[in-house]
Amino acid sequence: MAGFFSRLKEGLSKTRNNIIQGIDAVFGGFSSIDEDFYEELEEILIMGDIGVKSTGDILEKLRAQVKENHIKEPAECKEFLIENIKEQMKVEETAYEFEHQQSVILVIGVNGVGKTTSVGKLAGILKEQGRKVLVAAADTYRAAACEQLTEWANRAGVDIITGAQGADPSSVVYDAVNAAKARHVDVLICDTAGRLHNKKNLMEELKKMNRIIDREFPGVHRENLIVLDGTTGQNALSQAREFGEIANLTGIILTKMDGTAKGGIAVAIQSELSIPVKYIGVGEKLEDLQKFDSEEFVNALFEKDEQSL
Repeated sequence: MAGFFSRLKEGLSKTRNNIIQGIDAVFGGFSSIDEDFYEELEEILIMGDIGVKSTGDILEKLRAQVKENHIKEPAECKEFLIENIKEQMKVEETAYEFEHQQSVILVIGVNGVGKTTSVGKLAGILKEQGRKVLVAAADTYRAAACEQLTEWANRAGVDIITGAQGADPSSVVYDAVNAAKARHVDVLICDTAGRLHNKKNLMEELKKMNRIIDREFPGVHRENLIVLDGTTGQNALSQAREFGEIANLTGIILTKMDGTAKGGIAVAIQSELSIPVKYIGVGEKLEDLQKFDSEEFVNALFEKDEQSL
């Protein structure tokens, strides 16, 4: 995990420069805690893509702590600020229940965010935990999706169910669900198409997939994970909102966190949508997707040493 932490730290360097320099300037530039101090802090957090709602929550708590602890020096409340950011991002243990139950995971999101890659990496993570995993290539529209997923499935060492290009995605899900039952699979992960511009079709498609899973696999644990590209900042937030109207989202996979100045979006998404970030990706390799750890993320953001984790 140490290697992942250092990659995360490295990946968040642009975000760090974006947010931390500003925060340090506020803490260093003010001699007392007044309205101007809070306003500056608010501006920096919002500019750092932490989001209006989460910034409001973080600062409201900070104000209360400053009062309660009779803090006079700005520097003395920095630790509280860091802790409050962590608090906004805590992921409940129950978020990963699907790892221990027979589950079907639909992975959704627009094209180009790293959806297919994330399916492959997630399959690898679960396989390593000793789970029997099957993946389904239900994105039958994008020409290379099936080949790409097949390559990832081979890399992860898991089986794959595919359909012909242009086939009905629900038929692939149907075949995959029945294969999962017959082979006593622990986790079935379905890659889906991501065409938000054609929302009505996408909505019908996802509804149909859901009906098939409900009918063919009653009682199975369900997850709808949305993949969001960390480099798109507020745009990722609006994508999550739109998909939230189509599907009941249970978690977020945040990709491309290596080299984005908008890493603060991880805080905003979780806070504004009440959907936990469950996995975070910092690179192309199989092991570059890991479970999200708010402690580790904020420590990497504020350059706290991993030894202190």
